Amino acid sequence: MAHIEPFRALRYDPARVAVSQVVTQPYDKITPQMQDSYYGASPYNLVRIILGKRLATDGPGNSPYTRAADFFADWRQQGVLKQDPDPSIYRYCQTFPVPGSGAQIERQGFIALGKIEDYSAGVVFRHEQTLAKPKADRLDLLRSTAAHFGQIFMLYSDPQRDIDKALLTEDAPSLEITDEYGVLHRVWRMSNQETIGLVQTAMKEKKLIIADGHHRYETALTYRNERRAAAGSPGDVSAPYEFAMMTFVNMDAPGLVILPTHRVVHGLTSFSMENFRQNASHFFTADEVDPALDARRATAILREAAHTGTSFVAVTRDRAFLLSRPKSPASAFEGVSLRQQGLDVVQLHKCLLEAALGISGEAIRNQNHVTYVRDTGEAMALAREGSADVAFLMNPARIQQVRDIAFGGEVLPQKSTDFFPKLLSGLTIYALE
Repeated sequence: MAHIEPFRALRYDPARVAVSQVVTQPYDKITPQMQDSYYGASPYNLVRIILGKRLATDGPGNSPYTRAADFFADWRQQGVLKQDPDPSIYRYCQTFPVPGSGAQIERQGFIALGKIEDYSAGVVFRHEQTLAKPKADRLDLLRSTAAHFGQIFMLYSDPQRDIDKALLTEDAPSLEITDEYGVLHRVWRMSNQETIGLVQTAMKEKKLIIADGHHRYETALTYRNERRAAAGSPGDVSAPYEFAMMTFVNMDAPGLVILPTHRVVHGLTSFSMENFRQNASHFFTADEVDPALDARRATAILREAAHTGTSFVAVTRDRAFLLSRPKSPASAFEGVSLRQQGLDVVQLHKCLLEAALGISGEAIRNQNHVTYVRDTGEAMALAREGSADVAFLMNPARIQQVRDIAFGGEVLPQKSTDFFPKLLSGLTIYALE
């Protein structure tokens, strides 16, 4: 069901640039500070294309998107970006320390082109909602450059790990770099036709779940439809715009890590921890815990409390509570499927943010009063220093939950999953023209 193809990737020429100085984290994970750092690292850093700085003089003929197209064309002409000689797939391994544990593990996958499918075809499944603004931004970039610079992160199921085994090699990687988070990235170019054929055949049986890159996938889908319309629908179904660059990872293999994304609440007009505790007690048992606990201890408490069901640690300036042993009435989940009612993130949004604190679902979607923080210590610090009213620390979603929601045709609230580590942008580039 999943149609993949090898491709002749454009890649940075290591004879011209230090690849570690030009690749980046995904565009939506680049902070302003990281953007400045990337700009200073190299004049050929990919940030100039995927997240270029905006200027006061920007207009229709001069914008981050037109500059991105100019950089891309110039780097190709200079030979900074060189195209591989043969259609290939690219084995991609990431070795990394798991945040909060120190354990060192490896995630394996491969980069190839994946055919863009309508969700209705039952081949590609999403698990998160998307927003219009990021999709409009990525569409402008795709229209200007006609290229994909980062990979969409796709999951497939292969309990026997046949595809991973087919890609094993004793050859040295063609690329090996360590990023700013201590993640070792290694890439092997694989152009053997027999190997490619084995992988293609095995993938035909697979359904795909978007782990990361929902906005870019739906942007590629919109762009495909635009190009089809221009060519005369349905156009050439093997045309370059029918495909996007993807990294495929086996969800049944070790190395798949999902981190929690904590919720930090701020700007409430009359927040009282005691009132919140009383309201929250309708949904959970609220036990006061040591207000001086650190991030490691909070994580351990959450992990242990998870054995009794959904649990959270709520932290304010000078107090902390463990909210556990859920007892939410069915009325709290009106309009929510049974499949989703047991999810931690849904219980947090419905019972605590909406019911206990009175923040509307629309306000949450628009990120009014609620921000999202990956780092546990950072979330706690925001509450303790008074920059936030309360921080809700949570356990991560489980891959089985993501699988069930996606294949069930449902979507989670935004920022429900944080797959770690991210796929670097610029390791391979797929040019449509």
